[in-house]
Amino acid sequence: MTGMLPKRVLGRTGLSVSVLGLGTVKFGRNTDVKYPRPYALPDDGSAGRLLDEAAALGINLLDTAPAYGSAEARLGRLLRERRDHWVLCSKTGETHSDAGSSFDFSPEHTRFSVERSLKRLGTDRIDCLLVHSDGDDLAILRRHGTLEALAELKREGKILSYGMSTKTVAGGLVAVAECDVVMVTLNVDDVENLTVIAAARRRGCGVLVKKPLSSGRVSPASVEERLRWAATRLGVSAVIVGTLSHEHLTQNAQALASLTT
Repeated sequence: MTGMLPKRVLGRTGLSVSVLGLGTVKFGRNTDVKYPRPYALPDDGSAGRLLDEAAALGINLLDTAPAYGSAEARLGRLLRERRDHWVLCSKTGETHSDAGSSFDFSPEHTRFSVERSLKRLGTDRIDCLLVHSDGDDLAILRRHGTLEALAELKREGKILSYGMSTKTVAGGLVAVAECDVVMVTLNVDDVENLTVIAAARRRGCGVLVKKPLSSGRVSPASVEERLRWAATRLGVSAVIVGTLSHEHLTQNAQALASLTT
């Protein structure tokens, strides 16, 4: 199977994204993560080969973040001439160090973060920029001026669309009314964001699904069923799965290759 993954339009953004996206936290960070098994960070050669395989499978969506350690800088080195193949989704608001995560949603930090991501990724635009929530979605949306800063960066062409990676249903419902894209947790064990996805569909807001495999805490036998379930909810544009395994990457793509839309 080569290049057979279907693509969907990401809400009203006009961006065409593969129904399966590749998450890149494992490219750059292996501390303070919620995966059930430890892992070593890949070298550039291994990461580059995984990206090659993802592209061959038809994946064009990459999800990254400043909070993912060296992931953005690594992608900047690896993508270069093939930048235009990829729809890049990055984030703002959270950074991570040996001391743990810290958050800053001010307009000043938002601009600084986006400019830093552009340099790290070696690109002149980020296709989708999401706010990395600390859990208090409503405060971020209503008090900090973060979305206003992102709207200005969009007018400048530095980002093509923006939204939030949410942690609450209440925040998700506000985000779909004010943003181009929302990223929500959805899997067969956690369905509360179905209401957010339904609202997003009505408003033309793109939906990216995180944790469709519950951060790896599922039986390998259930992976295909779980991925297909999440990807076929009406309104979902793409599901994001992170992996360093060529075998798992291929299996995930094969699970969704037969979808028609």
